[in-house]
Amino acid sequence: MISYEALWNTMKTRGITTYALINKYGINPRTINNLRHNQSITMITLERLCIILDCNPNEVVSFKEDI
Repeated sequence: MISYEALWNTMKTRGITTYALINKYGINPRTINNLRHNQSITMITLERLCIILDCNPNEVVSFKEDI
């Protein structure tokens, strides 16, 4: 199971809001919706988020076993 809990923590630490991701950095609102609902995103989007947040992929997404 995909979890973006790390993303929200990283964004809070960096002071970047979802509003900024959409309006300043051009992240599609549908992508934000996917993130909020722990749905998949493309590797390109993951790379863009890492560049924007100056972080590593593990600071954006984690995978949890679905038990």
